[in-house]
Formats: sequence, C-alpha cells, structure tokens
Amino acid sequence: MLPRGITLRVRLNQSVDTRRNPAGTRFEASLAQPLIHNGATLLPRGTRFTGHVVESKPSGRLKGRAVLSLTLDSVLWNGAAHPISTGDATRVSARHRKRNLMLIGGGAGTGATIGAIAGGGVGAAIGAAAGSVAGTATALVTGKKNVHLAPETVVAFALRSPVRL
Repeated sequence: MLPRGITLRVRLNQSVDTRRNPAGTRFEASLAQPLIHNGATLLPRGTRFTGHVVESKPSGRLKGRAVLSLTLDSVLWNGAAHPISTGDATRVSARHRKRNLMLIGGGAGTGATIGAIAGGGVGAAIGAAAGSVAGTATALVTGKKNVHLAPETVVAFALRSPVRL
C-alpha cells in the first residue's frame, strides 16, 4: 500500500516543454530512488510511471510567464498498470522585465551615442528614439520564453490518495 501524501520522485524518460507539448500530452517516467516508508521498501528504483501534461502555456512576447504542469496517472507494478492520483508539479519561466529593459534601454543608449556623434543634441534625441524602437522590435521578435524539462529531470509528486498494489 502506498500511503497518501508520500512523495514520488521520478525521472522523466523524455523531454517535456511548453513549445512542443500541449495539455494532454502523455509522458513516461521512472522512480529515481527506492520508495521507502517506515523502513520498508514499497517500490524499487526504476519502477515505471505514466503521466500527462495538465497545463502548457507559452509566455507572451513582452510579458507573461510560461507555465508547465504535470501529473502522474499510473504506476506499472507486477505487469499491471495501477491508477494513481498525484498533485501537480508546476514549473514557471523567468520574467521578461530585465531582458526587455536591457534590449530597449541598450538600444536607446546606443542610438543616442551614435546620434550625438553624428548630429549633436538633436541627433542624440533622434538616435535614442530609433534605438529604443529597434530594441523593442528585437524584444518582440525574440521574446517568447519556454519551460523545458530535459530527459532525466527529477520531478516530485505528492500522492493524493492511498494506492493498493
């Protein structure tokens, strides 16, 4: 019997990410270490699990964070798949703010410097405006963030209800 609340640490058998895997995509994983409870080994290392992507949301180009949520559905034990229910494991991408400020501010600063050299104060203003437009365009074109879990990534899930094997 697997008790409610026990943590299952599994290794993903393939990569999962917000760019290629929509909600509902199935994945396979294996137990990263033996599952031991009260001194007894309940499941050996390598026990196979299946699960699915619960949520896969890409980020926006200038704001918003990518979100990837996974859950486990079954454990393969003695040749049979046993349904299980776990809490979701969720990963969220980094923010856009710092990168956008660097691209837009850097573009404006570079444009102002070049404009000042070429045309003085008026050139600096025109260069700063052109540089910030170029920086914003670069942020728009390259801005999408992604959550990527590589094969062999260890992910932890809490068992929601006990499972009789």
